[in-house]
Amino acid sequence: MAERILTDKMIEEIRAFIPRYPSKQAVTVPALHIVNEHLRCVPRQAVVEIAQILELHPSQVQDTLTFYGYFKQDAPGGKCRVWVCRSIACALRGADELLEHLEHKLHVKAGETTPDGRISLEYAECLGACEHAPCILANDDLHQSVSPEQAEQLVASVK
Repeated sequence: MAERILTDKMIEEIRAFIPRYPSKQAVTVPALHIVNEHLRCVPRQAVVEIAQILELHPSQVQDTLTFYGYFKQDAPGGKCRVWVCRSIACALRGADELLEHLEHKLHVKAGETTPDGRISLEYAECLGACEHAPCILANDDLHQSVSPEQAEQLVASVK
């Protein structure tokens, strides 16, 4: 049997959600977020362990994980995940150029993590702030009407 991935704290956090939802299966997304928050990814063994807690088949948890582009499985994301929105509103206001600018500055492509593990550069389909395009989400902080210079300052503050 594989070595356990989930800590007692993670298991406790997942179980605390069970009474708040109509079924254990409905706790899948919160469970994935808990594991991702602690490990910066959701390894395959964690999927198996989440499934055991929620009395599901691992494929059900894996299906949910792979549906969302947010979760990484094979390697941890950076300590800061920088998402550049590429919705139509953001694209029309320079999001593609903004993403290219950050790729050049960080020396990574979208979907990659800097060699020091500090920043993962990613794109989002929509961050829901179209009136303030282009937008960047850095971990939980939304940055609106971002210029390339502001994006540079943002990533410099993370490094």
